Amino acid sequence: MAGGMERLGSRSRQAKYVLRLYVSGSTLKSERAVENIKRVCEEHLKGRYDLEVIDIYRQANLARDEQIVAVPTLIKRLPPPLQRLVGDMSNLRSVLFGLDLRTREQ
Repeated sequence: MAGGMERLGSRSRQAKYVLRLYVSGSTLKSERAVENIKRVCEEHLKGRYDLEVIDIYRQANLARDEQIVAVPTLIKRLPPPLQRLVGDMSNLRSVLFGLDLRTREQ
């Protein structure tokens, strides 16, 4: 059983991440979220992520389709499971845990 978990862990370390960050215009909180998630991606997912930043004012239909009720919201579409993180992405431990890059204890 443990062997299967190790394989899953090594596969997730190689997986491509597909992320969408929903923001509201150029507010300070939105700008901070963009900077923070870009830094996390470059430090922990370099070369294996696709980050799309979506302004809910310009693309309201996408926000409606994803049922975005608060911004900034980060949605991790791949690898499964789908995750949603809300806030300015400044809590590194929570962001890494939400992206399945760290366990709660680390």
